Amino acid sequence: MAKGSETRERLLGIAEVAVLEKGFGATSIDEIIAAAEITKSGFFYHFKDKNHLARALLVRYIEKEEFILDDLFNRSRELHDDPLHSFLIGLKLFAEMMEDLSSGHPGCLVATYCYQERLFDQEIRDLTRETTLVWRKRFRDTFDEITEIYPARDSVDLDDLADMVSNTVEGGIIMSKALRDPGVLPRQVMLLRSYIKLLFSPTRN
Repeated sequence: MAKGSETRERLLGIAEVAVLEKGFGATSIDEIIAAAEITKSGFFYHFKDKNHLARALLVRYIEKEEFILDDLFNRSRELHDDPLHSFLIGLKLFAEMMEDLSSGHPGCLVATYCYQERLFDQEIRDLTRETTLVWRKRFRDTFDEITEIYPARDSVDLDDLADMVSNTVEGGIIMSKALRDPGVLPRQVMLLRSYIKLLFSPTRN
C-alpha cells in the first residue's frame, strides 16, 4: 500500500473509532489530526471537508460489512446446500464471531449516521437508505429461496422478516452497550435463529 493510501486509511480508522464512540458531531478534525500525527494540510489533502470524510467513512464501512457477510454466508453455504440449514449455520457463525469480540461490537456506522442525519447532506442520507435496502434484499433473497422448500408456518411479510435480521443485530448492539454485556448481541442472534428455525420447520401431521 502506498504511503498516501496508508495515511488515508489510518485517518479513516481513527475517525471511525471516534465516531462510533461519541458520534460524528462530537468528533473534530483537530482530534483526528492529532491522533494521526499529521498536519491539517495533510488531512485536507485526503478529505476536502468533514462531509467528504463522512462519506468516505460510510463507504468504507459498508464495503467491510458486505465483505464480512459475503464471507460468512458463503462459508455456511459450503457447509450445507439446503438454504434453511445454510442460513441457520450462518447465523450461528455470526453469533460465534460476536462472542469472540471481548469488548463487544463497536457499533454500526449506518445506525450512527441515521441517529444524526441532520448533520449530513442528501447524498449521505440516500446512501444510508440504499445500504439498508441492500441488506433487506440480501436476506429477502435468502427467505425467498427457503420458502420454495419450506412454507412459513405463520403469515409473515418476507421484507419485514428480512428487516428483522438487521433489527436484531442493531438492537443487540445497543442493548450490549446499555447493559455493558457483550454477550447480549450473540444471544439475540441465537434467539432469532431459533425463531427462523421454528417458522420454517415442516408441519408434522
